[in-house]
Amino acid sequence: MSEGRLYVCATPIGNLGDISERLRETLLTADVIYAEDTRRTSKLLQHIGAKTTTRSLFAGNEKARSRKLVDDVRAGKKVVLVSDAGLPTVSDPGAEAVRIVQDEGLSLTVIPGPSAVTTAITLSGFGGDRFSFEGFLPKKGKERSRRLSQLGFEDRPVVIFASPHRLADDLRDLLDAVGVDRRVAVTRENLGWDPW
Repeated sequence: MSEGRLYVCATPIGNLGDISERLRETLLTADVIYAEDTRRTSKLLQHIGAKTTTRSLFAGNEKARSRKLVDDVRAGKKVVLVSDAGLPTVSDPGAEAVRIVQDEGLSLTVIPGPSAVTTAITLSGFGGDRFSFEGFLPKKGKERSRRLSQLGFEDRPVVIFASPHRLADDLRDLLDAVGVDRRVAVTRENLGWDPW
């Protein structure tokens, strides 16, 4: 039996044409793909002509599915983990599976690629020598208030993810927390920069 391996793969964040040859080859030769959303991943697989078996692994089933993923690696399979866009574990599920694979001494490879975090820093023009990544803000409550107040003291550029339906609330609360003198850039995936 061959040694199984988990491949944690970055997927395109805005344009399927950004797929790397290494990612294409990994997806085409995988035994099974665990995906945050199998419907979105099926579009990527169709784009490259892959017919690989997919299983869901999202926030709601991460614990149970991570165990199944590890069982597949232990059984000698080439297992791929992808999120909807970008790299799993970065504000996306997958960290638990990676930890278990490491804890059990199994093999793991990361296929790097597009990053919404570094794309946002680049598009902002704020520079990326030093920056902070906050992921998604809590939706409400004391934790949200605490995180927002901490941002008021941050002197580095900060990348925050926001869903389209939360963007207006996040921007309003950020204005209250950091003041009107703080520059803000709003970017979306891989779309470029157009002045408003």
